[in-house]
Amino acid sequence: MERPGDDEASGYVIKALMGNANPKLGKDISEALGVRLCDCEVAKFADGEINMQIKENIRGADTIKLSSAKRITAVIPYYGYARQDRKTRPRVPISASAVAQLIETMGADRVVTVDLHCGQIQGFFHHTPVDNLFAEGEFIDTLRLKYPEPADVVIVSPDAGGVLRARRVADKLHAENVATILKRRAQANVIEAMQIVGSVDGKKCVIIDDIIDTAGTLCKAAELLKENGATDVIACATHGVFSGGAAMDRINASCLTAVYVTDSIPQEHNKARCDKLHVLSIAPLLARAIRRIHEEKSLSVLFGNTL
Repeated sequence: MERPGDDEASGYVIKALMGNANPKLGKDISEALGVRLCDCEVAKFADGEINMQIKENIRGADTIKLSSAKRITAVIPYYGYARQDRKTRPRVPISASAVAQLIETMGADRVVTVDLHCGQIQGFFHHTPVDNLFAEGEFIDTLRLKYPEPADVVIVSPDAGGVLRARRVADKLHAENVATILKRRAQANVIEAMQIVGSVDGKKCVIIDDIIDTAGTLCKAAELLKENGATDVIACATHGVFSGGAAMDRINASCLTAVYVTDSIPQEHNKARCDKLHVLSIAPLLARAIRRIHEEKSLSVLFGNTL
């Protein structure tokens, strides 16, 4: 479906295609954009290979290259392998770079993603512009309703690398207090020791992160905050990976009173297992970004800037 004014704005129309990773988010984005999803047939061969055919004309539109599309924007809410962004030990791959090379080789003209684990991943794309959207704004209204007094709140970064993210949230909430948890890892997903930099005594703590994986580290951080006098602890994270069946059990048994994630990864099965889990949609954010890219407009306004 073409929106009125698309041709005048950019000379071509948006065509939206969806993969199988997150069908609900794809449908929500298309509805927010006001365009229908293209008719696609996605099937699998007996060996598991994916077989896909687009069932309508897309020539000259904003979509697929081998079918003569004018431009392709790859929307990847959760960038896989993002945590493998550097060599931390001998003989390990930099898989985040390999993913970037694959995407470029496939011919994407632009990539839109949300809260890259490491912003420097954008540098792995040598020929393709990358728009790294920030999802913390989607949590702000919820946090304001839950904690109306900013002076009572401490925004907590679960590691030194997330301090900038925590500071952005604190600024938007007008919360003056930011704390950091310093960790010493024995190995991936295994923490040897933790300590808090900053005061949380008598405060309501909001842990801000980009990814929750096994939830083990998150739950330990929440316990540490409570031991140091926090009156309430909740967590907000963009990507709820929740690896393994134990993640929901850990959260249920923890001192966390609520965990907020986005729908960058499907969460229906996890919500059924955990009453503390709340899911906020990033479909409106992605739809606004797609529309502004299509109309050749700046994305800065999505994050409170005026350029």
